[in-house]
Amino acid sequence: MTSTGTVFDIGYQRYTEAREGRRRSRRAIFKDGVRIALGLGRGGRAKILPWFFIVVLSVLGLGFALVAGAANRLGGPGTAEKVHLPSHSDYYGIASIILFVFGAVMAPELLCRDKRDGTINLYFVRPVTGGDYVMARWAAIFAVMTVAAWLPQLLLFLGLSAGDPMPIVYLQQHWIDVPRFLLAGAAMALYVSTLSMLAASFTSRRAYASVFLVGLFVITTPFTVGLAQQIGGKAGQWISMFNLTNIPVHVNDVIFGDVSQITEQAPARKLGSAILVSWYFAWTLVPGAVLWWRYRRLG
Repeated sequence: MTSTGTVFDIGYQRYTEAREGRRRSRRAIFKDGVRIALGLGRGGRAKILPWFFIVVLSVLGLGFALVAGAANRLGGPGTAEKVHLPSHSDYYGIASIILFVFGAVMAPELLCRDKRDGTINLYFVRPVTGGDYVMARWAAIFAVMTVAAWLPQLLLFLGLSAGDPMPIVYLQQHWIDVPRFLLAGAAMALYVSTLSMLAASFTSRRAYASVFLVGLFVITTPFTVGLAQQIGGKAGQWISMFNLTNIPVHVNDVIFGDVSQITEQAPARKLGSAILVSWYFAWTLVPGAVLWWRYRRLG
């Protein structure tokens, strides 16, 4: 019995273009993370929360500018500073809880969904390691958080400049605020992004990660404040250091060389700039290393 068959040429060809490897893959995961964080390419419901937080933060900065501008117009140049209206050095302290909640809501979207649906395994079909994946996702949330932190400060700076009776003089006297709030905003974004991603890495349930993070930030404030005041002394100052919402705000104070309203009564402020900055790096570098270690074993 003779078997017969037909061979069809359906035009398969070898890929002859450039092979970009892991760099292209990391960039693709980063871009996808930014889109997920902002709800781009998804339904209207996915866009509500991220853009709500961005709008609220921007309105807060714009509101500061309008109030300060009105004070300077009515009372003359420098009135806003004389009556201690919130300025660039105060903004991150006042807006910190909004930024923390924003990060707590956004980070689980980038990690938990992939784990729950099993799509994280599809990333490793390509030449991507677990470290590549989590660092690209972390870079995505860091980029979004940085823009969310900077945009209101830029609006505040432009508003204060335009609202001052002598805008050119204001720019000459306050241009140094720009690199300060950019650096302080990046420090805030680094802190929030790292802690949020670490918490999200322990669960596949987005709600669990978000609630845990918000609870952690909210509960540590009254607990550490009350305990620090009750104990007092050096021990009270160190207990105050565990107020997680204040950690990046202390760095903000160091950068501006000023004390923001939220940390004005914090006992930890008496420990000195070197300790406060070192404590900040401990709460960013160590969680970041743990996050990377957890994912490097995958793939």
